[in-house]
Amino acid sequence: MKRVRREVLWLVIAILAVDAVFVALYFLLQVRDASDAAKLAFTALWTVVTLGVIIRGLSRVRRRRLDRGAISRT
Repeated sequence: MKRVRREVLWLVIAILAVDAVFVALYFLLQVRDASDAAKLAFTALWTVVTLGVIIRGLSRVRRRRLDRGAISRT
């Protein structure tokens, strides 16, 4: 179970890191003053990157749980 917790912790830290980077970029690139299309593109990129991190993290958590036999293989 320790490996599963480690993977979950990694997932949370990775999501926080992605959010921190994109919030910093939001202010550095002055997205607030950008066109609507640029705002939409920024939001879409943020969403896609976050989704990629979540999918990768959850697949790692699932793999660890399956390795330990915590989920029955039916």
